[in-house]
Amino acid sequence: MSVESDVQSGAHASAEPAAAAPVANPALLGLATFLPGAISLGLWLVGYLPAASVGGIVPAVVFSSGLFLLVSTVWCSRIGNGLVGAIFGIFSAFWLSLGVLLAAETNGWLGLTATTGELPTYLISWLVVFVALTLATLRLPLAFTAGFLFVDIAVALVLAFALSGTAIYSTLAGIAVFVFCAIFAYIWFDGVGQELGGKAMAMGSPMQK
Repeated sequence: MSVESDVQSGAHASAEPAAAAPVANPALLGLATFLPGAISLGLWLVGYLPAASVGGIVPAVVFSSGLFLLVSTVWCSRIGNGLVGAIFGIFSAFWLSLGVLLAAETNGWLGLTATTGELPTYLISWLVVFVALTLATLRLPLAFTAGFLFVDIAVALVLAFALSGTAIYSTLAGIAVFVFCAIFAYIWFDGVGQELGGKAMAMGSPMQK
């Protein structure tokens, strides 16, 4: 091989684009850390924890679901994944604000107690946000829509419980929480499986094309 051909070969090789480095998936962290707070809330709603012990779920709600979903939100923004970052940010805001509200009512901060009646206002505002999120993301695969729908149902049932005090609403809300936890755990399993080289699991066709 001539020197000229060697130079041309080297120039051609240098012109070829380098293989893109794999991009890490922040959803693997976000979905996993979402679950402890949600499961803790579900257990309290179905009566596994005494009603007066609601403060016991605050660490999981704030420091797992709230804080690490915030980390996942920042991670998504760093890699340019705006939609997933926005979804994680919405849920991070929900869990962090819920944790603050529960801690305030439990400890009498800001003049709040379990009987001062702020919870319905909080739940109504978040129900509006979650319903809007569900409708805005109908182009996502069906599994995501189903998960968001059960979030809506759970918040609506907790609101009914807060307004009426009827225990069945709390139990049904807890069941709805466990359902959306199962759905999001399924989505997390899919992400982990693909990260390890497995095939994508069925997610269902979007409701809106």
